[in-house]
Order: sequence, then C-alpha cells, then structure tokens
Amino acid sequence: MSQPRTLYQKVWDRHVVVPETAETPGVMYVDLHLVHEVTSPQAFSEIEARGLKVRRPGRTFATLDHSTPTLPAGPDGQRPYVTEQARRQVETLEANCARHGVELAGWGSDQRGVVHVMGPELGLTQPGMTVVCGDSHTATHGAFGALAFGIGTSEVGHVLATQCLLQRRAKSMRVTVDGALRSGVSGKDVALAVIAAIGFGGGTGYVIEYAGEAVRALDMEGRMTLCNMSIEAGARAGMIAPDQTTVDWLRGRRHVPADYEAAVADWLGLATDPGAVF
Repeated sequence: MSQPRTLYQKVWDRHVVVPETAETPGVMYVDLHLVHEVTSPQAFSEIEARGLKVRRPGRTFATLDHSTPTLPAGPDGQRPYVTEQARRQVETLEANCARHGVELAGWGSDQRGVVHVMGPELGLTQPGMTVVCGDSHTATHGAFGALAFGIGTSEVGHVLATQCLLQRRAKSMRVTVDGALRSGVSGKDVALAVIAAIGFGGGTGYVIEYAGEAVRALDMEGRMTLCNMSIEAGARAGMIAPDQTTVDWLRGRRHVPADYEAAVADWLGLATDPGAVF
C-alpha cells in the first residue's frame, strides 16, 4: 500500500520526468507557462541565439500587463507609455509571440489582464497543474490546487525551450486556520497573521498547504490572496486543495476541460491523504 501523500506531493509526483538524485535536481514538466513583457525578452533572445524554438506553444500563454499604460491611445494612435523601455518591452513581446506561435492577449483582446488574475478567470489555471511565470507572485494560482511559483528569466528561457524545469522537491508545511473570521477580516489578514507567526523566512524551503475551517470559508479571491502572499513568508509556493468552491468558480470558464465532471472527479482526489506527514 502506498504511503499517504500531501496535495503538493501528489502534484509533484504527476510531473516528475526525471527523478532527482543526491547530485542533481529532478526534471519537472510544466503544464502552463504564463509569459509577460518584462521577464521574457531576454529569454526569447537566448533560445533564438541557440537556434531553438518554443517547445510547446500551446502550453504557453502571454499577456501584456506590466508595462502597459492605463490611459487610452491619443488622437495620433500612440499609447502614452511612461518610458521608452516600456514601449520596447511591449512591442518585443508582440513580435516574439508572433514569431513563435504563442497566443498573446494583446491590446485588442478581451482576454488581456493582470497575468495572475487572467489565468484563473480564463480557466487556464486548473487544479493539479504545474504553473510557472517570470513573476514572484505566481503562487497566486496555488489557490486552485495548482503547484505554481515564480521563475527567473534564464528559467523562462529553459521552459520555453523544453517545457520542463530543473527542481528539487520542496518540504511540505501545513498551516491550519480554524474558527470563523470576523466581519472585515480577509485573506490578506490571514496571510499577515501567518507571517507574523512563522516569520518572513519561516516558509523557506517549503510549499505551504493552507487548510482549516477559516480557509475553506474564503472565496476564491481570498484564497488567491492568501496563496499569493506565501512568498512573503519565504515559501516556494502556497496551495489549497480544490473543493466545491473551486469547482463552482471554474465551471464554464473558457479553457476548462470539455468533460468537466470527469475533471472534477480527478481534481477532488488531489486532497491530502489522511495520515500524510508534513
């Protein structure tokens, strides 16, 4: 009989391509690579310099969100970028996506938005996935039971070229918050209380799983905030096991599986097994 596993261990085990050894990290497959205009230009340049292509364009989704002006274009059609660098970043991502066949939520797209909000709202982010992005708060997606974390620019290039990442398995920590939150107390308050309790480095080397009555009572937006702020405790990622709240929130989203009920049955099986060790 297999050993009881945590949510994190189940997702990790599904994505190991080559197991880690004492000398080398493991190779982990990436289900969803989210890309934006700030951390991707050098990564695209690197793979092109090596004569490589994007390995899985269908597993890569890009959006304009970091350097984009919030004011509309002027009468001349020019957008009021704050800096010339911002303009170049946006135009470079547009060119890179066109050249490599990567779907881009560009200026005219109704899918464009803040990368860590857009992914869930479109149903790109799903329970049990591995999700990476060149942004430190990619842990936001862990609210859906995904293993999600930020990566550096060189790693962005590695994922573009291989759809994999070199990783060592993290340790597992569970934070259980029971009782009912008072009126006006949000997911951010829970995150700050956790950080106060364990310290800003208390999560270093761990993936934190949040559980308990108070966590289950949070809506998906509150859960996203809680997982987002795992990074402020030094954790690699934060995760919450999918439940009916998750299922109801994702239902009908643009990119969820066609056989939704079959997907749901799989997602709900990701919950940490009784007796799993943290």
